[in-house]
Amino acid sequence: MATTERLFRIVQILRRARTPVRAAQLAQELEVSVRTVYRYVAELQAQQVPIQGEAGVGYILAAGYELPPLMLTEDELEAALLGAQWVAQRGDPALANGARDLMTKLQAVLPSHMQANLRLHRVEAVDQGNTALDRVDAALIRRAIRGHRKIQIRYRDEHGVCSERTLWPVMIAYFDAVRLVVAWCELRNDFRHFRTDRILALQCLDEIIPCSDEDLLQRWRARR
Repeated sequence: MATTERLFRIVQILRRARTPVRAAQLAQELEVSVRTVYRYVAELQAQQVPIQGEAGVGYILAAGYELPPLMLTEDELEAALLGAQWVAQRGDPALANGARDLMTKLQAVLPSHMQANLRLHRVEAVDQGNTALDRVDAALIRRAIRGHRKIQIRYRDEHGVCSERTLWPVMIAYFDAVRLVVAWCELRNDFRHFRTDRILALQCLDEIIPCSDEDLLQRWRARR
């Protein structure tokens, strides 16, 4: 979890609390040390967030404090809402949770006159129920991409033939029904696309991909 997200979480926890919240409680919920909580609270106070507290009692947020409104047009809000709904329906569990958390955060920071758009669902992404189910957690692939790590998979193609592959993952492409991993395949010495629902087993390796993300992406685009 990024620092900015933890700062946001602290404000949200204090907003919903009816009594002072101790630093130890915040530390447990954020999965950080108490000393880190002290640092986060000091940072929020430096940003003029009215957090009050004292040792042994806990922290409270001054009544009436609201997060600065997020300035979006109606079209921008509906675009964000549609995108988050689509990901919540078709993403892996971690990505789907992230989309739902995004909608919650939008609700918290939008001006009151725009919050009805979220409550009333004036636009909605429709789940047709035809999304292929994955055998592996695609969040591990996304983590490998962010960490610039190779992955090893056991893959079954459309003919039912199984093979072991070591891949340099570039991205995951999301379609209505399937997801494709775009990757350099060491076995084929070329770029290949792999449906996530056909990956039978997955292991994230410690090996670093021996070229930059930008170079790998440019090489893939040049071969499209």
